[in-house]
Amino acid sequence: MHTILTQAESQLKEVVSLVADDLKGVKTGRAKPSLVEDVRVVAYNSNMSLKELASITAPDPHSLVISPWDKSVLKDIEKALSISELNINPVNEGDIIRVKIPPLTEETRKDLVKLVFQKIESGKKMIRQVRNDAKSGIEAKEGEPGVSEDDVKQKTEELQELVDNYHKQLDELGKIKEEELMTI
Repeated sequence: MHTILTQAESQLKEVVSLVADDLKGVKTGRAKPSLVEDVRVVAYNSNMSLKELASITAPDPHSLVISPWDKSVLKDIEKALSISELNINPVNEGDIIRVKIPPLTEETRKDLVKLVFQKIESGKKMIRQVRNDAKSGIEAKEGEPGVSEDDVKQKTEELQELVDNYHKQLDELGKIKEEELMTI
């Protein structure tokens, strides 16, 4: 039964990590390298992330500067940024690409907060699925030699504590992102 809890915890960590990565893509109106670093770029006959091809800096809160290590991929990076779902306008300046991040309107901020909480809720659904699978595994052990009803109850309670902890982590991620979005 211990391995069931260990496996469940590993899956719960993965869920929180997935949600955290997903939240990085939500624009906050502030320029951050994490906003574009995972944009996929077709370069060298391969599909690579932007962070593998260039250094990304935020010289001020409203712009990003992308400086490719190999200038021959500049056009590929520009194209990838243009067609990305980020709705940004890259400007090719010859050896770098500059991206202006427009300030968010109040309405856009509220819509993005809703999106954040949809992503958090979807993470919570994944957590509940992990809990249900682990709980079924624990309950299936009942009646086996050396496994008492009390053991099953104790492990189920431990599982619920784990789940509650990861729910709190997701809530915290949501609060932090909401704060970022609502700060002007």
